[in-house]
Amino acid sequence: MRKKSLIAIAIILGILILDQVLKIWIKTNFTLGQELNIIGDKIKLHFVENEGMAFGMTFGGSWGKLFLSLFRVVAISLLIYYLCKIIKAGENLFYIICISLIIAGATGNLIDSAFYGLIFNESTYYQVATMFPPEGGYAPFLHGKVVDMFYCPIIETTYPTWFPFVGGKEFLFFRPVFNVADSAITVSVFLLLIFYKRIFGESILESLKLKKKSSNSETSEQ
Repeated sequence: MRKKSLIAIAIILGILILDQVLKIWIKTNFTLGQELNIIGDKIKLHFVENEGMAFGMTFGGSWGKLFLSLFRVVAISLLIYYLCKIIKAGENLFYIICISLIIAGATGNLIDSAFYGLIFNESTYYQVATMFPPEGGYAPFLHGKVVDMFYCPIIETTYPTWFPFVGGKEFLFFRPVFNVADSAITVSVFLLLIFYKRIFGESILESLKLKKKSSNSETSEQ
């Protein structure tokens, strides 16, 4: 149990540190829309901000932003409780890693929403943000914007003219801009989907073994 707990803590802290270091570097060195090619022009850093949802999506203005931040606080709290519970239950390590990745990703974006509005001034297309500006931040608690930076327009083409509704229009994959926290959540979900049978199959077998062991102990006592 101790080993699994340490692995979960290491994953969460590692993802959070990487996520926040990169976001703060981008925020204090890039203007909005500024780009830096990493691998050709197909994988690049492209600084954008969003209201808190994954991959640059928005939700319901100021009240929607507050609701989203509070919802994330509740969700993270429940996930941490669940993580502690499955560690104590001796759950599959792979499953514990996946839940840890989701917690790290959700917490990473929550930090932006909760604190970035307080500690940074506004990023614009002409101005790089300053950390702890004398005039104060650009938004109140839980109203900050989430920093995104990874942009991977790997495929840029047009739909065939015969294609219904979108024929001749631009096709771009992958369009959304995302961050390390988004990636952690996405990777975890894909792993859960791909290895579903392995993860939950082992959990069921372990549960059956425990029941059998308990039943044998009761029989021997009688």
